[in-house]
Amino acid sequence: MFYGLSKFIKNLLPKRLFYRALLIVAVPVIVLQLVVTVVFFDSLWIKTNKGMTRALVNEISTFVKVYDQEKFNKNDLTNLFSSYLDLNIELIQNEKIQNEYSKRWFSPIDRSLRRELKDKFGFGRFWFNTTNYKELIDIRIQYENGYFKFLIHKDRVTSSTARIFALWITVPAIIMVIISLIFLKNQTRPITNLARAAEKFGKGEEIEEFKPSGASEIRQAGYEFDKMRKRIIRHLNQRSEMLSGISHDLRTPLTRMKLQLAFIKDNELSKKLSEDINEMEKMLNEYLQFTSSSYQEKDEIFDLSELIDDIIQKYNNENISKNLIPRVYLNGRKNLIKRCINNLIDNSIKYAKKIKIELSKKENGLFFKIDDDGPGIPKSEYDNVFKPFYKIDKSRADAKASVGLGLSIASDIIRSHGGNIKLEKSKMKGLSVKIFLPV
Repeated sequence: MFYGLSKFIKNLLPKRLFYRALLIVAVPVIVLQLVVTVVFFDSLWIKTNKGMTRALVNEISTFVKVYDQEKFNKNDLTNLFSSYLDLNIELIQNEKIQNEYSKRWFSPIDRSLRRELKDKFGFGRFWFNTTNYKELIDIRIQYENGYFKFLIHKDRVTSSTARIFALWITVPAIIMVIISLIFLKNQTRPITNLARAAEKFGKGEEIEEFKPSGASEIRQAGYEFDKMRKRIIRHLNQRSEMLSGISHDLRTPLTRMKLQLAFIKDNELSKKLSEDINEMEKMLNEYLQFTSSSYQEKDEIFDLSELIDDIIQKYNNENISKNLIPRVYLNGRKNLIKRCINNLIDNSIKYAKKIKIELSKKENGLFFKIDDDGPGIPKSEYDNVFKPFYKIDKSRADAKASVGLGLSIASDIIRSHGGNIKLEKSKMKGLSVKIFLPV
């Protein structure tokens, strides 16, 4: 039960740090303002208005009782109450007051007036309206065959401090929230910059000199990230230099062995050795391409639909069908994407007859799919085929035609762009390669 409640609350909370921090600051302020407001209205404003309303009703009740006494002059009495108590009084004879009126239960003024008038005059002997006039309240009290009409300023039953209090309670809260927004934005910006730099570096993009900022903890994380980035770049440069040296050292003896094969009189032996040397040279070249990764090429914005269409046209194969949406732009390393698509299409052509290529775009990214009618790959081998130099079955094709790096290179390229690649059973009974690329 508690786990489900906790999960429900977590789903309601915002996911971003900025809005969570804003909640930490804003919620206590809002709760405090609400508590102060409720206490003020309950203990001060409502009770004050109630006392003012009771005093007004007592004055009206006093006037009605004194008016019944014969020893007082009616006009003088009316003028006296009007002058000193600010009551605009009019006696309307031979008319009955209305029995029905709009009851505004949400209005504190109406509730107080209704309660006090009912206690003094009883039910059905009074009528009032607080909305007919902008600044006045219309109160009518039944008297003999007619009624008294009292027009009274609303200030007699309301306190002006409510507006001032509402102003002072809301304006500081708004100012505090605005100040919090500014400070929180300045505190979360370094985290956002660090995340953006880490994302770019993870995709192999070149990062300009990163300058940590913000609080000391965020600066420390930024400095450690920058140190890690420089160590990785230094390691990659060392690896590239080492591989260049290995490539140079290995190509020299391979070339010498090729020259020596020309002096071997046994043609069958010479042919076998030549095939082994060619396979070694091809393996060396592909391995160097695989390990050199993609850190040297820079990102650019290009039309992915146009790139795929150009690749398909170069194959000049009628068995390849396409369904590409036009003008799909991607920010990435164009030559690497081209190499990835070439590797995937080469594999399909090698094992299948019919190939279908699709490119679609949705809100969260691009989806590229290649279906074929080949023999496919067992489901248990879906993860293994992305390993370098891995071959499922040498009997599927000539083992010397491939070194098992095509899918490994394709997967490395897609993941370096922040995407994902997976294999499934094709609707054409072969293999389906699905690629997702974020935009």
